[in-house]
Amino acid sequence: MAEETEVREGAVTGVYNEDQIQVLEGLEAVRKRPGMYIGTTSVRGLHHLVYEIVDNSIDEALAGACDLIIVTLNRDGSVTVRDNGRGVPAGIHHKMGIPTVEVVFTILHAGGKFGGEGYKIAGGLHGVGASVVNALSEWMEVDDRVGGKRYTERFERGHVAREFACVGDVDEKEHGLTVTFMPDSEIFEVTEFDRETLLTRLREQAFLNAGLALELHDERAESEDEYFTQRFCYEGGIKSFVEFIDNDRAIDALHPDVIYMRDEKPDRNMSAEVAMRYNNSYNEMILTFANNMSTIEGGTHETGFKSALTKAVNAYARKYKLLKDSDKNFVGEDLREGLTAIISVKLTDAQFESQTKAKLGNSEVRTFVDNLVTRKLSDYLEENPTSAKIIVDKALLAARTREAVRAAREQTRKKSSMEGSTLPGKLADCRERNIDYNELFLVEGDSAGGIAKTGRDSLYQAILPLRGKVLNTERSRLDKVYANVSIIPIVQALGCGIGEEFDISKLRYGKIIIMADADVDGSHIRVLLLTFFFRHMRKLIEEGHVYFAHPPLYELTKGKKVKYAYSDAERDAVIAEMGSCEIKRFKGLGEMSAKLLWQTTMDPESRIILRVTIEDAIACDKIFTILMGDKVEPRKDFIEANAKYADADMLDI
Repeated sequence: MAEETEVREGAVTGVYNEDQIQVLEGLEAVRKRPGMYIGTTSVRGLHHLVYEIVDNSIDEALAGACDLIIVTLNRDGSVTVRDNGRGVPAGIHHKMGIPTVEVVFTILHAGGKFGGEGYKIAGGLHGVGASVVNALSEWMEVDDRVGGKRYTERFERGHVAREFACVGDVDEKEHGLTVTFMPDSEIFEVTEFDRETLLTRLREQAFLNAGLALELHDERAESEDEYFTQRFCYEGGIKSFVEFIDNDRAIDALHPDVIYMRDEKPDRNMSAEVAMRYNNSYNEMILTFANNMSTIEGGTHETGFKSALTKAVNAYARKYKLLKDSDKNFVGEDLREGLTAIISVKLTDAQFESQTKAKLGNSEVRTFVDNLVTRKLSDYLEENPTSAKIIVDKALLAARTREAVRAAREQTRKKSSMEGSTLPGKLADCRERNIDYNELFLVEGDSAGGIAKTGRDSLYQAILPLRGKVLNTERSRLDKVYANVSIIPIVQALGCGIGEEFDISKLRYGKIIIMADADVDGSHIRVLLLTFFFRHMRKLIEEGHVYFAHPPLYELTKGKKVKYAYSDAERDAVIAEMGSCEIKRFKGLGEMSAKLLWQTTMDPESRIILRVTIEDAIACDKIFTILMGDKVEPRKDFIEANAKYADADMLDI
């Protein structure tokens, strides 16, 4: 658990004068506060180093100077990124008076992306990336091939260790930059790269840059025969991306062709492309990118797309009387149900709302994308009447469901009003109202719920026993969700609504802790609740409000000495420490006393709780669709592929 230090208002210690103001020069600031530059020093930050170097190579591809990027995981733990771009100019920098390679890799905010003709469009950290990676590496080797010459330089923790020098001639066709670096174990919690994480990123970039080849070589095996290589290159670009997502999620398309739209404004160095297709699911998957960077919070390009989608389909449906005179126009959510869409824009001077580039802010992009989609989608619907009718019929069904949801919502509100409270009757609420402190435990069963109510601290801990079987929301429309006796109490207790009405500012609890038995049924309940949160209240997970309780699996007793183990490995370690002892396996929360449940599972001073996070929304969506969707075969394949990871003891095998 994270160590916390309390800072009391008004407590001032030590001397504070002009001598206490520190100026961190060069890359020292990066090493002092790495989180400011890469977000985190966890495994996510580690992989961000690779992304930054790869993004610089992709910028070469955007400039039309590179069509191959190779990433190699080396046996010593370092990683190499090689491209066949132009390389870095080899001369002395006119302003800094040092080799240009040295400027790029040691000076913050240096690079070819701040104007001039070097790059019209660029992603990365706008010139920060290469120097940040260098600062956070134990060592870095740069091999620069440009103008028929080969130049090298070595850095150690951001400082020059071997001067920039020409080491020989090469064929003029042999050009590009090779960067090898070793992440610094003094900075990062973990320094081992995960192959699958990098594959996902490289695949995504290959989709976004049609025709660009990206390869991953993993040479960390003992012998060359076991080395791993995978190559990505998609001439279909984001059209192939849509097909991949739907196939990977094992869902069926409603029309065979992916609708593709593209336009550009050469005078503004701006282009946009959109690929979209409807499927038989109830969920939308809209991914947006700006200059190859994933804009997970959307922005003006997404707003323009949604506006145009609604306009174009409504206009078509009205023109051909697919919407009756008495029917209301479709709203946005009607037209996004079962939609997979990719929106990718590339432009000079992209404006983002933060360093993380989560949201695009350029106002002209909204108009550009809106006009593109309105025009091209209208043409597609006119030219493909069969697909157009499928799309409209899908929206009609979604609209009817939306009306049913509205009616069910009103009925739920009336029922709550008649009962005299908007809170569910089985909720044992807490007295604290500050969500920074209070917690809601969703507890499997009335028996365990009763024990938890007795054992809790009622000042800040609320208990809601789950009623009946939790609905599988992956297979259910929203009107079914509103009618489910196990879901509605959760919605009422949280207070922030679901779907289009969701408002996280109304959330009543800072921590939502799922507390279920450590068996198959308990795992099923956790997955069902996660599916509900992911589909209808995703921001709860994204902002870190959802947790799993982690009750002990074993109680080990020897004389008066009692210890608890939370895994088989921990059990074995305790046995090795205590010698022969009495072992009790907890099959359910109901076997514990209120005092024991508090001590082991609910007391913040001693408990273990696991925060649920979303590292990759696409991967999460795929898993929920496969495990909780209608198709049996993909689920069977997944189980067979992952059976080796199952906990045999938990399954009573």
